[in-house]
Amino acid sequence: MLKKRKTEVHALGHISMSAHKARRVIDQIRGRSYEETLMILNVMPYQASYPILKMVLNAGANASYTRGSNKTNLIISKAEVNEGTAVKKWKPRARGRSYPIKRPTCHISIVVKDISLDKYIETFPWLKKPRWKNKDTNMIYHNMDSSGGVWDKK
Repeated sequence: MLKKRKTEVHALGHISMSAHKARRVIDQIRGRSYEETLMILNVMPYQASYPILKMVLNAGANASYTRGSNKTNLIISKAEVNEGTAVKKWKPRARGRSYPIKRPTCHISIVVKDISLDKYIETFPWLKKPRWKNKDTNMIYHNMDSSGGVWDKK
């Protein structure tokens, strides 16, 4: 029997930046290898490249720790940016008035896939332990008459 194996590992994070600024960096790294992505993010002049670089490093560390995969076999399979909540502040202006300031945030999710792992693994269902247990051996009977419980009090 073939069972589908998980070969993808993800990293999630949110940064205090506009989603439009982060998307132009994410569009450059989608579908590339892990090592190539690190080189691209190190030389990009954009402000969003450093937080995204940290998230890609985090996704690579997650893949090597949880799946035991080599970082040279990783590719960025999915990378997306969604808008988060805007932090609203008030700034004092001339003549006692206030001016609203909105600081946008965005949520970034990066999915890393190991291309060296097989997609399916072979399992043998007859080697599994049974899920049921003998419930009669685990039952304990309490005798309320001799246990000094409620019946002994007058």
